[in-house]
Amino acid sequence: MLSKLSDPFKHDKIPIQPISPQSKRVKAKPKKFSAVIKRIWIYLSYSKVMLILVLLMVIISSAMALLGPFLVGMAIDKYLVSREEMFFLWLLAALGGIYIVHSLSLWLQNYWMIGVAQETVYTMRADLFEQIQKLPIPFFDKRQLGELMSRVTNDIENVSSTLNSSIIQIFSSVLTLAGTILVMLSLSPLLTLLTLLIVPLMFYGMKWITKRTSVLFKEQQRNLGELNGFIEETISGQKIVKTFSQEQKVIAEFIEKGERLKTSGFWAQTYSGFIPKLMNMLNNLSFAIIACVGGILALNGTVSIGMIVIFTEYSRQFTRPLNDLANQFNTLLSAIAGAERVFDIIDAEDELKQEKNKRRMEKVKGDVEFQNVSFSYKGYKNTLNQINLRALPGETVAFVGPTGAGKTTIINLLSRFYEVNEGAILIDGVIIADINKESLRAHMGFVLQDSFLFQGTVHENIRYGKLDATDEEVMDAAKHANAHSFIMKLPKQYDTELKYNGSGISQGQKQLLSIARAFLAQPSILILDEATSSIDTVTELKIQEALQQLMVGRTCFVIAHRLNTIQNADKIFVLHNGEIIEKGNHESLLKKKGFYYQLHGQKQLR
Repeated sequence: MLSKLSDPFKHDKIPIQPISPQSKRVKAKPKKFSAVIKRIWIYLSYSKVMLILVLLMVIISSAMALLGPFLVGMAIDKYLVSREEMFFLWLLAALGGIYIVHSLSLWLQNYWMIGVAQETVYTMRADLFEQIQKLPIPFFDKRQLGELMSRVTNDIENVSSTLNSSIIQIFSSVLTLAGTILVMLSLSPLLTLLTLLIVPLMFYGMKWITKRTSVLFKEQQRNLGELNGFIEETISGQKIVKTFSQEQKVIAEFIEKGERLKTSGFWAQTYSGFIPKLMNMLNNLSFAIIACVGGILALNGTVSIGMIVIFTEYSRQFTRPLNDLANQFNTLLSAIAGAERVFDIIDAEDELKQEKNKRRMEKVKGDVEFQNVSFSYKGYKNTLNQINLRALPGETVAFVGPTGAGKTTIINLLSRFYEVNEGAILIDGVIIADINKESLRAHMGFVLQDSFLFQGTVHENIRYGKLDATDEEVMDAAKHANAHSFIMKLPKQYDTELKYNGSGISQGQKQLLSIARAFLAQPSILILDEATSSIDTVTELKIQEALQQLMVGRTCFVIAHRLNTIQNADKIFVLHNGEIIEKGNHESLLKKKGFYYQLHGQKQLR
């Protein structure tokens, strides 16, 4: 089974195909190690009192761990050599008290640190999620969904596990190591020097191992993120997988990605497994040196037997914190890298920061004008070229044209999901680039081609358009959208719980609920991006009748692939290759017998 797991350091490196520019950073060490540590410390400082208590318990437990062997050596000298029974009994009682305090301090430091860690990670996760809600749409265009989810889950979880265990371990190991050396030096510089002889061997061995494991653990984490992204994508697109009978293909891809994760994980664990073996070997070597040389010194009367016992025990305590520090190195490095990825998003410039000084509009009439607007998505040629159009308040404006003509892009620019490269868009004479995005969108209602419903009741999903709406207003909006009749047939009617993205109801019904949501918002500008594409013809006619009521006094922009949706539009703009090639109403465009006439003959618009 392990024949395929070839040593990546002996032969070829594990082949990795990057899934995004951001994923490349996972393979490198954190760019701002000290800065990230400071940021984590700021989060930890929110629980300052608890953290001080944890550090106090770490100091106490470390002190008790150092005092225990010392008292054991004294007990041996006082009882086995001088037979001082009363002093021996006192030492036994003190030793028992020390180990009780040691155990209690360990329990308390772990208990309190878990609270500190959970509070810290909760705050980080909340800040990250809140920041994601503030980021502009182009930010998400550049990143894979699975990769972003990995930051919210895997990277945060790495920080959580490190804070829960590694922080205490690191503090305790450093204190124990420093205390052990100081006590050993005070007792016998010669035996201390003998104990330190293993340090160069330990340092070289740890350097050799961690150099390899640090790469492999990061590779393992990257492979895990890629696998998680693939799983999320496959499960989300399960209907497509089954529709095209691609089950075997995705299984093969999963096995391939799983093999890569297994290979990197195998070698990461294999090399890291050398650490305890190396430490045990060096620990035994140190023990042998102390026992051998100490025995000779004891025979000569230079040191006591109790001293030898103390040093043999301290030699074990000397290697144990080094072992712990080495074991925590890769975990700490992975957590710091994960925290850096989290902070990268938290520090990204959000929409609110960009919009602080923008103008807010309390009322919108709906006079919309495009003046010489050109736009291109980053890295692509222009999607729109010199677009000029105007929609007066209460007018219905339709956009038609083949796929890629720029219809949806116009809507994206109007709602400021993207910013124009050239020209300007005005609403009521005000350039929208100067209008606060939240204020702008508050006057807009959207019904998009891909309707999306949240997990919750029907009532809650419709109310998303206006959170303070009454039950009567929600029901009225549903009636206008022709959704009330099918809602009343649901098991709990408006209180029926919908699953993720409306699973359990038809696509047409989901679209009706989205339209009801837009009705409830009562916007000044209504945007319908192929809103009736998933609705049958009979339902569509009823919706059109309801839409006519909603459009009174409001500017409406419609993108549709059915002619009967836009026949009554006041203005129709025909787009092709990002340019307006024809404009007019339905009748005038048919008389021209141009591009629109050809589309009309095809009975559908693509």
